[in-house]
Amino acid sequence: MTLQSPKQLPISLKGARKTDVRSQFAALCFRIRRDKPEVLLITSRGSRRWIIPKGWPMHGKTPGESALQEAWEEAGVKGRAIERCIGIYSYNKVVDGNKGLPCVAMVYPIKVKSLEDKFPERGQRRRKWLSPRKAAARVAEPELKQIIKTFDPKLLKH
Repeated sequence: MTLQSPKQLPISLKGARKTDVRSQFAALCFRIRRDKPEVLLITSRGSRRWIIPKGWPMHGKTPGESALQEAWEEAGVKGRAIERCIGIYSYNKVVDGNKGLPCVAMVYPIKVKSLEDKFPERGQRRRKWLSPRKAAARVAEPELKQIIKTFDPKLLKH
């Protein structure tokens, strides 16, 4: 079996300057059930497609802490961030109707201790636990599919 790298999609800079590319921190929320990892996916607010929590860098927070904060706001996650980027993926964020803002998201693992019922974006999103294989099949971005599919929490020092 040979390992293939995911196809890197080009970032569209049409109508934008290179300095307009934005960085975000994403949370790959996971838990272990019956000795197997599960990954938490949420729906986006607009198109309702399956994604992982992510957001802009936050002043005074590490990348992992920013990812954990987004996981709390978007999914009610209580847990612990692991300060190790496990992958990067690109996508176009829909803003102002249909303009795509090119974004690069750095993914940080979040070990989930619990999911709260009351959180800031409750009612705006759905959340679902899935095996990494099933979660990878539901997300659209090829690089994110690969990050999720190959995720192995045993390889993390946590």
